Amino acid sequence: MANNYDIKDISLAEQGRKRIDWAEKEMPVLRLLRERFEKERPLNGLRLSACLHVTAETANLARTLAAGGADVVLCASNPLSTQDDVAAALVAYEEIPVYAIKGEDNQTYYAHLGAALDHNPHITMDDGADLVSAILKQRPELLDTLIGSTEETTTGVIRLKAMANDGVLKFPVIAVNDSDTKHMFDNRYGTGQSTLDGIIRATNVLLAGKTFVVGGYGWCSRGIADRARGLGANVIVTEIDPIKALEAAMDGFRVMPMLEAAPLADFVCTATGDINVLDGHHFAVMKDGAIVANSGHFNVEINIPSLEALAAEKRQPRPFIDQYLLKDGRVINLLGEGRLINLASAEGHPSAVMDMSFANQALASEFLQKNKGKLANGVHALPKEVDREIASLKLKAMGISIDTLTPEQDKYLHSWEEGT
Repeated sequence: MANNYDIKDISLAEQGRKRIDWAEKEMPVLRLLRERFEKERPLNGLRLSACLHVTAETANLARTLAAGGADVVLCASNPLSTQDDVAAALVAYEEIPVYAIKGEDNQTYYAHLGAALDHNPHITMDDGADLVSAILKQRPELLDTLIGSTEETTTGVIRLKAMANDGVLKFPVIAVNDSDTKHMFDNRYGTGQSTLDGIIRATNVLLAGKTFVVGGYGWCSRGIADRARGLGANVIVTEIDPIKALEAAMDGFRVMPMLEAAPLADFVCTATGDINVLDGHHFAVMKDGAIVANSGHFNVEINIPSLEALAAEKRQPRPFIDQYLLKDGRVINLLGEGRLINLASAEGHPSAVMDMSFANQALASEFLQKNKGKLANGVHALPKEVDREIASLKLKAMGISIDTLTPEQDKYLHSWEEGT
């Protein structure tokens, strides 16, 4: 058992181990990487602090990193996403210190971030850039031994690029989110399925025939819009980018400003990475009984203080639903405190898509170690050959074969002399 940790209940460990093993069966790419890591030990001697959602899938990543020789410490990247039994299993059976309790308050959350940084990491692994932000703002002494960081989310990459533009990012960061085998699959298929899963678990409301508004049309929002349509909802997309708005229209969705969509909505779900996507003027025109949720990383996409200012009373009819009774008599239902609904009331992304995402995380750590001192400060993508390796392993695990170029075809693609 790990010496230092802060979790809900160590007696949950056996239940957590069963959950981790169940997830592992859907993670063949990470399993293959773990086998290689056990033989080669590419992370030997590295201290690694990870701020991620503490789920069964993350546990399998932590196992892989430890198999590669890393000394791993894990804390939660969201107060509501922790699976307490998984945290217990990592402490009891994998001897990995975990600092995460589902429902922890903000003070505890930031104390846990501090505990992860007390590990004096060579590499940090982030889901929202909170560890990086804490190092730059409060723990600059850690920069002396820090090799770099990896980032899992769109929101985190946005923050990191802002840091780089401001000249404050003092080490290299691998934008795992920007790998094709991450954002094209995890963001779209993972977020799409798990967000609808979270909304349905929280509400048990039928989506078929309802009007479902999706804030944004990035990879996450595309998945949400597609899955909501698949369940029979009438989907409206709101956007600020003309190209993405055009794409949404071409994909068959109605597109309009949020202020026009809000009065029509039975459901609104945001996933943009920006602040106040749903604001007071939107709440002012929403229909009685509207349900609002967020699937962006931080709980800032819905302006909760403005909703509270409109309310005369607040109550909780079901777990994960805060019902605001407005002064004009209408009711607006907020899911999961405005936090990631797919993790607040459900279990996050399916293991099969996290398999690719966490394979990227493991290989990004190896890449940082191999290129120690060679990468400029700033945000970097993983090489495309790593993406292709992960995709190839996933196809193999799925029993799918594809064509390869003949020598003649390869020559044609790399020459300019031949034409019509």
